[in-house]
Amino acid sequence: MRAALYASFAGPITITNVDDPTPPRDGVVIEVRATGVCRSDWHGWMGHDPDIRLPHVPGHELAGVVAAAGPDVTRWRAGDRVTVPFAVGCGRCPTCRRGDTHICDNHFQPGFTAWGSFASAVAIPYADINLVALPADVDFVEAASLGCRFATAYRAVRTQGRVREGEWVAVHGCGGVGLSAIMIARALGARTVAVDVEPETLTLARSLGADMLVDARGGLDVPMAVRDGTGGGAHVSLDALGSRVTCRNSIACLRKRGRHVQVGLMVADDRTPPIAMDQVIARELEILGSHGLPADAYGSLMAMIEAGRLRPRDLVHRTVTLEQGVETLVAMGRTSPRGVVVIEP
Repeated sequence: MRAALYASFAGPITITNVDDPTPPRDGVVIEVRATGVCRSDWHGWMGHDPDIRLPHVPGHELAGVVAAAGPDVTRWRAGDRVTVPFAVGCGRCPTCRRGDTHICDNHFQPGFTAWGSFASAVAIPYADINLVALPADVDFVEAASLGCRFATAYRAVRTQGRVREGEWVAVHGCGGVGLSAIMIARALGARTVAVDVEPETLTLARSLGADMLVDARGGLDVPMAVRDGTGGGAHVSLDALGSRVTCRNSIACLRKRGRHVQVGLMVADDRTPPIAMDQVIARELEILGSHGLPADAYGSLMAMIEAGRLRPRDLVHRTVTLEQGVETLVAMGRTSPRGVVVIEP
């Protein structure tokens, strides 16, 4: 099969032929019909993820058709249209038994712990508890756009942030996760603040329903701007980028008893940001993390899509070939694409 393969971190990524995958006893092989190009793939290629072993095939935001199933799989068969969370649970560990398969103690992540979906096909274990059936009116590109970004934003806003109608939600960093969060918060009846350094990105955020825009360039006091514009601060604030600056601003822009949700990955020098714990205590703030979405939580997300309350397809900036997808991934060190880029192999 064709796959995008790299043999060194930050090294060349070549399109080559590799052996076809075989299904694990409890897993499936999925013929990849669409896969997102995510900044997490770039982090992996740069060597920021300790799980990756070289040579490696990236890709974790996938949708496709079951091509083959292992002998222990009972719920899925060849021809089923599916997607899968980027964090796959084993179903046996204490964390999975509590229902938190997305933070499994023995997690499997395509594109990180094993070869991923920048390929014609990908093998996924633990199929019975992790695959998600696609509704007939959700196509492969839209399903791949859910990927880690939209699904992660959905859990961050709805479950971790507990966003309620009429609340103010600030989103710091309007890439794929941030724009998804704005769309989801608006669908839940919240008012939203989009914070970014790119005017064009802020314009896109406005088109997706952002009520207030904050251009963070030029030394602007972002927390003060958010507090002034929302009449006291955000009820919920998301760092959707993952930096010391955006994390600090997200916490500082909250009103009393506000909720900060860390969604953006914190790597390298940003891994351990300073947090003003005196303000966390004095204002009774909550600091929450959010990592993916378990498979059994996709039902409510798909229901909102089918009802027309959410339109993740609106976030798809363009579809590309596998070769163009590799070019997009490599370029993420210099710039971030607006919206979501999806490969159709």
